[in-house]
Amino acid sequence: MTPLTHYLIFSALLFCIGFAGAMMRRNAILVLIGIELMLNAANLNFIAFWRYGNTEAISGVMFTIFSIAIAAAEAAVGLALVIAIYRHRRTMQMDKFDTLKG
Repeated sequence: MTPLTHYLIFSALLFCIGFAGAMMRRNAILVLIGIELMLNAANLNFIAFWRYGNTEAISGVMFTIFSIAIAAAEAAVGLALVIAIYRHRRTMQMDKFDTLKG
């Protein structure tokens, strides 16, 4: 097995853990953490393919930098929404977020 294979297996495992965490958890913060794990698995794939492919082009690194910026924006907006809903509903359970009426 090549080192690329090891990185891809680790990335797939990390993605599966994040997906399971996002789908099975009822707490909104833990769902956001699962989404962040899935984005980190995608970043690991970008870097692994860049490292073991064409290292002359920096496209893998650039995709990863943009992905990290998008993940930071997603985390900020997601946490702002969770805080706003918590102030209104006084709970962090996802099944209580069924209506968004004022």
